[in-house]
Amino acid sequence: MVAGNKNGLVLPDSVTDQEMQHMANSLPDTVRIVRCSDRLTALGNCIACNDYVALIHPDISRESEEVVADVLGVETIRHSIAGEPLVGTYSAFTNQGGIVHPECSIEDQDELSSLLQVPLVAGTVNRGSGLVGTGIVANDWSAFCGLDTTGLELEVIESVLKLKSSDSSNILGEMRASIIASLRTDSIVAEKNKK
Repeated sequence: MVAGNKNGLVLPDSVTDQEMQHMANSLPDTVRIVRCSDRLTALGNCIACNDYVALIHPDISRESEEVVADVLGVETIRHSIAGEPLVGTYSAFTNQGGIVHPECSIEDQDELSSLLQVPLVAGTVNRGSGLVGTGIVANDWSAFCGLDTTGLELEVIESVLKLKSSDSSNILGEMRASIIASLRTDSIVAEKNKK
């Protein structure tokens, strides 16, 4: 239903004002949230993106393509994956790597990898489903997969999205240090307030 990255979210017209306000209240002010009027309303199925490029359904309107490029701050590329126009359904990628439908040919994977400037592999989620975009939500630090995703599928996803890199431990260490510092500050303030 939605396509987005660190710059913004593109929503279908069916999203209510109340829903948009809730999203705006939940996200940093730097994230733009815009409705997009198009006959293709399942935008998460029609758009696959990272912070630099978006693959879009070949039949999405030119106006919608401009909205996607502007709001997400990306270059848009009309493309299909394994002959299917629903690029968001048949792929999932981040700034580090991506996974595509298992029937995507090696030639198509190489072409897409060159366009996206990230490594790609063909794979599955949820015990063999090629609809990888429906079973993975990922960013550059973590990924959430469907409950039926097997250990082998998780290994492939973690590997191609580079989720097991040495930077992960640094991120966790930084998060831990930040949380500890915050707790210390809170306890110092609480002690001062008691006095």
